Amino acid sequence: MCAEPLRRVGAIQVATCRREDLGEVEKILKAAPEAAAWTKDALEDTFEGSPAHFLVGRQGEEIAGFIAGRRAGDEGEILNLAVKQQYRRQGVGRALAKALIELFAQDAVLQVFLEVRESNAEALALYQGLGFRKVGRREGYYREPEEAAVVLAMRI
Repeated sequence: MCAEPLRRVGAIQVATCRREDLGEVEKILKAAPEAAAWTKDALEDTFEGSPAHFLVGRQGEEIAGFIAGRRAGDEGEILNLAVKQQYRRQGVGRALAKALIELFAQDAVLQVFLEVRESNAEALALYQGLGFRKVGRREGYYREPEEAAVVLAMRI
């Protein structure tokens, strides 16, 4: 049984991540090299962190993707987002991002930031479609493979 949904978009149900979901989230991360590569410890730290939001998107009982973010003062940061390959381009990432942005708005966040791999055209299109704009670039930000990050921001 999943946590009470925060948002439902068609068949996608967004809910707060539970500790028992972390194993599946870790599998999703391992299969998504374009996402930020987090260790199991980093996943646990983010899950337990405050003031953090950790959400999962479900199709039925299956976790299709997750998003994690944190607030620092009046700014929010999307830390990581990954969707299982078979659920991509079905609105899971968009539903997760919108739900997190809504939570940030409730937290009095005024602006949201994130980094995305420069080569990740799908993610760039998703975020730009949500209203994010390029505000910078970080050389060598990602590892395995090494790659620059595009810094995006959006005012809420």
